[in-house]
Amino acid sequence: MKKNIILVVNPVAGGMDKSEIIEATSLFADQEGLNFVQYVTSGNDDIIKIKALYDKYKPERVIIAGGDGTIKFVAEALENEDVIFGIIPAGSANGLATDLNIPKKLEENLAIAFRNSFMEMDVILINGKVSLHLSDLGLNAELIKNYENSTIRGKLGYALQVFSTLAEKEEAFSATIVANDQIIERDAQMIVIANSKKYGTGVVINPEGSMNDGKFELVVLRNFDLSIFAQIITGNLPIESGDIEIISTDVANIKLHSPVSFQIDGEYFGKETELNVAISPNKFKVAIP
Repeated sequence: MKKNIILVVNPVAGGMDKSEIIEATSLFADQEGLNFVQYVTSGNDDIIKIKALYDKYKPERVIIAGGDGTIKFVAEALENEDVIFGIIPAGSANGLATDLNIPKKLEENLAIAFRNSFMEMDVILINGKVSLHLSDLGLNAELIKNYENSTIRGKLGYALQVFSTLAEKEEAFSATIVANDQIIERDAQMIVIANSKKYGTGVVINPEGSMNDGKFELVVLRNFDLSIFAQIITGNLPIESGDIEIISTDVANIKLHSPVSFQIDGEYFGKETELNVAISPNKFKVAIP
């Protein structure tokens, strides 16, 4: 009896047509002697439907074609299942794929997603929500909010929102961070909660990051100006800057003196005044080069 493989496709991710990805994945599955099952997300009860599809077909691997947000909700849907995730980067933000050094060429992607070894990846839990990659408070979350409310998708959409976000930039916010049995008071423009090294632009925001070390990092960006924010977006952040502090830990509490914009893996979650953060080690299996 043929084994099954499921492809989950987000048709709107990255503002690009996914028909080539679907055809190539179907062909690859056929060549591998696998039964190909396709699921296209709709935004309506996707998690429930993906769970039901998994229960029906019980695949060893689930291939995900989308960006960080798509990977996150498929991983959440199947978080209690013993399944290996293969990633085909096809979103506006492909930070996780960038960090895992997954190539951009579709043929190379498919070979890794179908056949390669995997790593057991940690996830971060923030107020009970799963974060696979990078979440943050402050300026970047404001940018994502503006992007979500705009009509232009892809890299152009992001670029356009940089300008309006910079124009509306507020003063630094105050935070009390409890981590490693220390209480740290900081004024910051942005606090990144990082499971990995890079944003989807390729910028290294957290050089100490590893997705399977049982730790996460809080990257506190204190007094930086608009030019540094532009450097984050374009992928040229000078990490040696004295305005950046990195705290490595496995559990933290962040209290904010006023509500601050917050995002998880490229999805805006409103304004928060307190975050409880903890690592959940070896949670997901992800195919890697």
